[in-house]
Amino acid sequence: MINRFKIPFFSIAILTVGILLGIEYQKVISSDNLRESLRKFEQVLTFTDKNYVDNVDSQKLIEAAITGMLDSLDPHSVYIPAKQMEGVEEQFRGNFEGVGIEFQVVNDTLTVVSAITGGPSEALGIMAGDRIVKIDNKSAVGITNDQVRSKLRGPAGSKVTVSVYRPGIRGINDYVIVRDKIPLYSVDTHFMYDNETGYLSLSRFSETTTDEMISALNDLQKKGMKRLVLDLRNNPGGYLNQAVQVADLFIDGNKMIVYTKGRKSEFDEEYHASKYYNYEKVPLIVLINSGSASASEIVSGAIQDWDRGLIVGETSFGKGLVQRQYMLPDNSALRLTVSRYYTPSGRLIQRSYKDKKSYYLDVNSRVESDTVNMDHSFEKDPNKPVFKTKGGRKVYGGGGITPDYFVSSTKLSSYSIALRRANLFYLYILSYMDRHSSEIKRKYGNNLAEFVRNYQFPESDLNRFTSFAIDKKVAFIKKDYEKDKQFIKTQLKAYIARDIWKNEGWYQVLLGVDNQFMKAVKEFREAEKLAKL
Repeated sequence: MINRFKIPFFSIAILTVGILLGIEYQKVISSDNLRESLRKFEQVLTFTDKNYVDNVDSQKLIEAAITGMLDSLDPHSVYIPAKQMEGVEEQFRGNFEGVGIEFQVVNDTLTVVSAITGGPSEALGIMAGDRIVKIDNKSAVGITNDQVRSKLRGPAGSKVTVSVYRPGIRGINDYVIVRDKIPLYSVDTHFMYDNETGYLSLSRFSETTTDEMISALNDLQKKGMKRLVLDLRNNPGGYLNQAVQVADLFIDGNKMIVYTKGRKSEFDEEYHASKYYNYEKVPLIVLINSGSASASEIVSGAIQDWDRGLIVGETSFGKGLVQRQYMLPDNSALRLTVSRYYTPSGRLIQRSYKDKKSYYLDVNSRVESDTVNMDHSFEKDPNKPVFKTKGGRKVYGGGGITPDYFVSSTKLSSYSIALRRANLFYLYILSYMDRHSSEIKRKYGNNLAEFVRNYQFPESDLNRFTSFAIDKKVAFIKKDYEKDKQFIKTQLKAYIARDIWKNEGWYQVLLGVDNQFMKAVKEFREAEKLAKL
């Protein structure tokens, strides 16, 4: 009896040792292959450095090799050179240190587009349209964008003197600005569209996004918000944890928001709603388009899978890959895809990237008709896996988030596109406000609502604008102009509103002709019905 049990046990022991040896042998082989490949790369680099016909920059060659290596992976695994890292980190950190202006260099002149809210320039009264002609008593005429950043940015507490010319006021005024931390807001704007409807535009998911969202939502509720349009259009994403926290603002209980799976189990994670917020029963509509990606798709996917609100607009980008950032010794960084993310129903949002050349172009060639898509029959495809929302509606994986209501964005003529590309709306309004700013402010004061309701851009100035465009080498195309006349007038009006009321003015004017937004505000009854509110 004893012998009968000893034989299998011995066999199992031998088998186990064999498996372990096999694993270790595979590791050795794998390690040897990697070592051999690295040796080969080092030899090629050495031969090139020593013998190439011209002098070579070995650092550039190595960075090119890294980029080439990552090109054979997915489109979102990237190498970020050290000189770009500061700007990248800034975007997601949510602040930088400097004077706090948005600017453009117009005809060699440094022009203030807007003083950033809460920054030191705004506190001193620097305004949109101001021309900075000197920085620390040195001429700023002909300055480049990079030179502006290097001269105006600096450690908090340090000082810089700017000499400002303001149209309509004689002479040059000096401002001594004490640099400070400048917030980079991810909530572009929030306001009450009407007595019940709040509007909130979110441009990215940075370190401060959830705090900004809570502050904005609290403010809207104080102003009487009973329903919300959350605008995620052209939001490229950002931090995964911020996407989870933003979704948690609207999703109750312990419901799953997203989960990730990677080749290594350490990257497998589940994220659930965990906190109670006052916004969990607010009727919700989310706006998306082809520029909504990654974290935006996590939020809109969770909202859709739980039937928590309606998704309106166009199909999102389709990025379902999660990157982890690894810092390198020279302060450059590797962003490497380590897992895929899935919506609560199990959908993988990632589009195919077999043809990487067309990966970023495909989104522009989509043909989507305006239609109700509550049953998601529009994207029905036998090659796509089918999933179900909480309420049993079919949804499909592998191609971004498809809206419940398809509403196309306004298609512009080549004339309007040329006007925008040449920045002519801004350039014209810059000079227009030099002449008319005092008059408009005198008439409307701080009453943005009255401006939005009653101001009409003058026909005579429309003609001047088209002549201005011709002078700037944009040929007048009559049929395009007639087709897009309302768009052109609205853009000019929006630039005036931004000059006086910043982002709130800009968005309030544009939403009046925004067909995706206008469709959204008509469908709140359906959103309430879907969410059983």
